[in-house]
Amino acid sequence: MTTSSESVDSREELAAFVRSLRRSHAEEGSAWENTDLPGFLEALAAWIDDADGWYRNTGRELPADGDWRFFARALQAATVYE
Repeated sequence: MTTSSESVDSREELAAFVRSLRRSHAEEGSAWENTDLPGFLEALAAWIDDADGWYRNTGRELPADGDWRFFARALQAATVYE
């Protein structure tokens, strides 16, 4: 079972969360809606586009001070990082 994204409050917890997603995919990836990388990345982009709607529908505010550049750098770095 994947740790809840609600428990991520630090860079270390984000890394642990990503690792838990990887384990979840290894163990039960066929149950995921987006089972391959292209589908996963497209769903990620679509969710980012609609994040304000998700936040609104769940009674939360989209964090104005989110570090979007950090997340983008992390995704890009993962294409070459060992």
